[in-house]
Amino acid sequence: MDAKEIIARRVARELSPGMLVNLGIGLPSMVASFVPDGLQVFFQAENGVIGLGARPPEGMEDRDLTDAGGGFVTAVPGAASIDSAMSFGLIRGGHLDMTVLGGLQVDEKGHLANWMVPGKMVPGMGGAMDLVTGARRVVVAMVHASRGEPKIVPECTLPLTAARRVSLIVTEMAVIEPTDEGLVLRETGPGVSAKDVVAATAARLIVPPDIPKMDLA
Repeated sequence: MDAKEIIARRVARELSPGMLVNLGIGLPSMVASFVPDGLQVFFQAENGVIGLGARPPEGMEDRDLTDAGGGFVTAVPGAASIDSAMSFGLIRGGHLDMTVLGGLQVDEKGHLANWMVPGKMVPGMGGAMDLVTGARRVVVAMVHASRGEPKIVPECTLPLTAARRVSLIVTEMAVIEPTDEGLVLRETGPGVSAKDVVAATAARLIVPPDIPKMDLA
């Protein structure tokens, strides 16, 4: 498994029956491909779809069926198309059980920065601010480092997405939970030790004595 598949598989373990879950663009959208058999959840995208499925096989794409980033998706039986006002009403009204978002940085306070890409023009943060503020749980799915630079840092140097603390950080190396006391290392990835995670992380980590391995089944 590559890093992104490890992350997507582990995030899928956070799903529970009947959840309404928003999947961000890019890596988070892969979570739909690893939903445990028999588990019914409903994936939502800000552009107005409830009931997203996995990415379609090559050649089976439907130009009218995309996620918020324009990526091709499928729809599960019973899926619904809604307008933008309804979609953001669900988000801002606190009706989402969970959102899974990519990240550029997360700091020791659990703050997320994920919308301003250094050196690139961006039209704005889109729905990210609403999602981090409105969803009941916020799971950040991202690789542990980018070009050798840690993405879990003492303090974000990029503009924050929201002032709210995220619920969980999942990388290919670790599962980390932001708490009142700081960032707690909860699990380590395949072939990774706690020492490896600490060495690859710029932020201070609280390391319990016994740390289980990720469940990727």
